[in-house]
Amino acid sequence: MSYLPKLNAMSPSLALKSTSALSVMAAALFMLSGCATTQSLTPEQCQASNWQEVGYADGIRGRSGAYFGHYTNSCASVVGATPNRIQWEQGRQQGLKNYCTELNAYKIGREGYDWQPVCPLEGISKLEEAYSQGRYYYIRQRDIDSLRSPYYSPHPFGYGNRRLGYGYRPFGYGW
Repeated sequence: MSYLPKLNAMSPSLALKSTSALSVMAAALFMLSGCATTQSLTPEQCQASNWQEVGYADGIRGRSGAYFGHYTNSCASVVGATPNRIQWEQGRQQGLKNYCTELNAYKIGREGYDWQPVCPLEGISKLEEAYSQGRYYYIRQRDIDSLRSPYYSPHPFGYGNRRLGYGYRPFGYGW
């Protein structure tokens, strides 16, 4: 018995919901794409930054303590601007309290992002389990989506005939 929904049996309301969900996910991905890049500060930001807020934002993103070096390098040429490591670390620790939750670990895995090893060791097994479950869902969903793609081919390179010797055969068997 197959538990996968039939492609042609999708109701119009379900199609609208899935289209809306896809739009929301695309917007979120676009917004999050800047999170993975190294942030360079302007001279004004170097002088006027609230380092505790900057650290909090970095903690929520799961950035390590070594990330502070990026700010030191960005602000090195600005006269009178010295990033405050103590305030930044205090803010980062507050942000890590939000990052190091089971729900966030699951979300990160489900969205296909990598888990950053910045959380305290107590309770780490629960976080790793939540991340693994989310990651499992992400991989399964990605596989289903690729099967539904109009570009899917049962052949690994999109060509060839299995009877002629082309294609994938696990362990050399023709099944």
